[in-house]
Amino acid sequence: MHSSFVLIAALLTLPLFAQERAAAPRPDGAETPMLVYAPSAVRPGQCAPLALISHGAGGSEDGYSYLAEALSGRGFTAIVMGHRESGLGALGAEIHGEGFSHGVRALVADPNAEQARLLDVSAALKWADARCRAPFRVLLGHSMGAETVMLEAGARNMIDVASPPAGQDRFDAYVALSPEGPGLVFPAHAWRSIRKPMLVLTGTRDQSLTGAPQTRQIPWHDLPADAPRRCHWLAVIDRAIHMNFAGNGIGADRVESLVTQTIAGFLTGVRAGNCVAPDAIPGLDLRMK
Repeated sequence: MHSSFVLIAALLTLPLFAQERAAAPRPDGAETPMLVYAPSAVRPGQCAPLALISHGAGGSEDGYSYLAEALSGRGFTAIVMGHRESGLGALGAEIHGEGFSHGVRALVADPNAEQARLLDVSAALKWADARCRAPFRVLLGHSMGAETVMLEAGARNMIDVASPPAGQDRFDAYVALSPEGPGLVFPAHAWRSIRKPMLVLTGTRDQSLTGAPQTRQIPWHDLPADAPRRCHWLAVIDRAIHMNFAGNGIGADRVESLVTQTIAGFLTGVRAGNCVAPDAIPGLDLRMK
């Protein structure tokens, strides 16, 4: 009996992440599926800050739970959006016709798929605002989701995604995990006009679709200096591969911890209006401007 009570007590001390499945109507008549993670604590009469998460090509709203849980644990309403036009079914169709590498490239550079993603962002924002308008909003995305982040923030593109739905810049901060450099979706110097706080996260083994892992750092180098806030950050995680940022692959646990620590520090600084460099973290190279 004693061991049973100990087990129950241990379970009660674990963090609980309340999840809700929902669907938001899109402006074009389609629906955006969402997995909503409730904030750990909200003051009575106040709205929680909002974090929207955009998955990569072939993903779904069921992914990125480590990121959503970390954000909800810090008081955010975290919503992982499902992008049906660039989810598993869409990726499978592209791969079947083009082969894996060409299929991924074709989907990532498909303007219709990206326009649909931006409509998903609009739908999720409207749905969240109808419940409680957040005092602070951040858009996060991985891989093709980072492409969505950059387009929302105002990066120029060469796949004919118009503004709107691109370039609406409706968030207080942006987090791009494994963004693409120039060549497939974005032209050179596509990011020079982005002024909002931006965190770019990548890894030393985060191979891109257009070149070596270092090309994923180009968007940060192209961002203008964010003085005096210093809230344009580049974080490069040693030995991190592309899928680690989605919570998959060998070493994912280590990468997840570094990702969530970095995002927490970044968002704390942005909300304070001045991003202060954290203490050095082993395995993480952090630059800011």
